Parts: sequence; C-alpha cells; structure tokens
Amino acid sequence: MSASVERDAQGRRRARWTPWLLLAPGFLWLFWFFYLPLSALLRMSLSTKPSRFAVPEFSWAWSNYEQAFSDYGSQFTRSFTYALAATSIALLIAYPVAYVIAFRGGRYRNVLLGLVVVPFFTNFLIRTLAWKTILGDQGAVVSLLRTVGLLDANEALLRTPIAVIGGLTYNFLPFMVLPIYVSLEKIDPKLLDAARDLYSNTWRGFRKVVLPLSLPGVFAGSLLVFIPAAGDFVNAYYLGNAKTTMIGNVVQDQFLVQNNYPVAAALSFVFIAIVMVIVAVYSRLLGTEDLT
Repeated sequence: MSASVERDAQGRRRARWTPWLLLAPGFLWLFWFFYLPLSALLRMSLSTKPSRFAVPEFSWAWSNYEQAFSDYGSQFTRSFTYALAATSIALLIAYPVAYVIAFRGGRYRNVLLGLVVVPFFTNFLIRTLAWKTILGDQGAVVSLLRTVGLLDANEALLRTPIAVIGGLTYNFLPFMVLPIYVSLEKIDPKLLDAARDLYSNTWRGFRKVVLPLSLPGVFAGSLLVFIPAAGDFVNAYYLGNAKTTMIGNVVQDQFLVQNNYPVAAALSFVFIAIVMVIVAVYSRLLGTEDLT
C-alpha cells in the first residue's frame, strides 16, 4: 500500500514539473536571443557618445528619449498613419478573399490559398523593386491613369505616400488573409442555415454570425500587418521620397550611417512602447478571446 502511495506521489511531482520542462527550451531561447539583446539595447539607449566614432558610455542619458520625441515626432506620426492606412486597405481586400476561399473555394481551396502565399516565394526586396517598376512614370499603371484622366501628364505615383502605402499593403496582405481564412474556415455552415431558418437575410446573417466569429482572425491579421508595416523602412526608401520617410528609415540611418547608436536605440524603445500601447488599446476594444 505504501509503495503505491509513493508511486502516486512521484507521479504527481513529475506531472507538476513536466510543463516547466517543456517550456524551458522556449524560455532559454527568449532569454538569450530576446531579453539579453533587449537589455543591451536599453543600456545603449541611456548612453552617450563623446564623438561620432567613440565607444558609447552608459550615463543615464534620458536626453536621447527627449531627442527621439522632439526631433522625429513627424516620422513616428507618418509611420503609424501609413501602417493604419495599409492595414485598413489590406482588411478591405483580404476579408472578401478569405470569405470566398473559405465558403466558396470547394476543391480549389488549396490552390487559392497557394496563390495567396505565392508572393512569399520571392524576396521582400525584389517584390518592392517590382512595385517601383510598376509604378514608374513609364509603367502601365501610370499610363492607364493618365489615359483615363486620373493623372495629369506631369503627375506621378512613384515617390509619393500612395506608392508607399500601396507597397506596404501588397507586401503584408497575405498576413491578413491567412488568419481571417482560418477563423472563417472553422465556422460551421449549419449556423448560417439556422440563421436563414430564423428568417435572417444574407447580410444580417453575416453581421450577426460570420463577422463576430471571425473577429479573432481580424484581430490577429491586423496586428500581423500593422506592426511590421509601422516599422518597415524598405518601402519608404524605394517607393517614397525625403518627405515620406518612416521611423524605420530614421533608425536605419542612425545605426548604419550616423553611427549614433544611443539615439537609434532610444528611437527603437519609443517605437516599442507606442506599439505596445496601441496593441493594448486595440485588444481592449476588439477583444482577443477566441469566440469560436
């Protein structure tokens, strides 16, 4: 009897430690490759450089954060404005696409999903450069818009906010389609049949049944598009001009050109803090609970 009790106690102890053992590799990975670099970046953001090529010295230099807000406020505003516009456009495009694939795709569903992720087979930079060619003054898009009178002969699309937002939308659109598709695909079609049996029309059934159940996918897709779009610098560099620079361009310039690591690190932490606040507010408004 005592041996059985002892074995049960040992089993309970193993069961209690098993989750922690399973989580240990992930925690170690995050510690070495996320928290340690982040702490080094935080220390760098509070350092000063006596000269351009000098080694930064830790000195609790909060002035770096003051400079981040005072000198680059317009770039922060522009980054989040462009990211919000790209996220909104991506949602308007992605939701109908995901809906059609989930409910009307049939045997072609996998093919359609493959077409959504095909752009990922090409390098991000090459995709952006392709947009530079498409939106160029001699490209088909500009020629068509000039033909129909939407663009004057001396107007251009390239090196404008429209080009930057278009590039952001195109490059991150699959990140919006896939989460929404996953949420829609899990919806039981019988729920729509039940809504029709209760005299609900198509629009009301969508608004009362499909849309609420797909909100987790909308939430996930919005974050997956908004966050990388806000921190992107490639699209603004190749498709924009000096007046469309985003905060990612500033961080890149401070790190790689100006060698001003403390200010670049402070800009990075300010960006992280703003994104965390936006995500918290958005999560509060939309909710993250999986309704399905």
